[in-house]
Amino acid sequence: MSLHDVRRDYSGDVLPQDLASFEPWKFFTRWMDDAIAAEEVEPNAMLLATIGLDGRPRSRVVLLKDASSQGLVFFTHYTSPKGEELAANPVASATFWWPVLMRQVRAVGTVTRLSRSENEAYFSERPRASQIGAWASRQSAPVISRDELLEAASQAAARFEGVDVPCPPAWGGYRIDVDEFEFWQGQSGRLHDRVLTKRADDAWEATHIQP
Repeated sequence: MSLHDVRRDYSGDVLPQDLASFEPWKFFTRWMDDAIAAEEVEPNAMLLATIGLDGRPRSRVVLLKDASSQGLVFFTHYTSPKGEELAANPVASATFWWPVLMRQVRAVGTVTRLSRSENEAYFSERPRASQIGAWASRQSAPVISRDELLEAASQAAARFEGVDVPCPPAWGGYRIDVDEFEFWQGQSGRLHDRVLTKRADDAWEATHIQP
């Protein structure tokens, strides 16, 4: 089958027409709850886009671990390529795609690191295997074989046998302070509903935009 023939017609709820009292964070929370209820696969998965050190865009899927009016939170290795990119240019875009509901959300903003105490609090809640993995992995560094990675995990497990696994110093979270949201709802005939919201000072301005 040709990719030209791969298509799907959409049919979803209409976005609010009166945007005078539109609150993007409340709307995002509602849509996230809908995605969880609809049993979307990894509803908290988001495509995180950063600006590479060479000026070219870079993107990868990470998991959202907290969302509030303070921002979107995710965790990673600070020494990873995305960590280096965010240190050099602390801006990012996060995109959520929920195919069951035929919805997409795009969020843009500046990025800051979480505090050490916040990192430790979340790390302590992770499964032990994931904690060990954080110590074993030098994220995105070359690896000779999977056996090398498994050996590093085995050594980390032995190192912390019988004790709590501490949070690695180079592992932690980031918060995207969102100043722009776009909500997209698929509709029939590609006449999709889109609402763009931007923050000006402490107020949000929302407008409908063309599909």
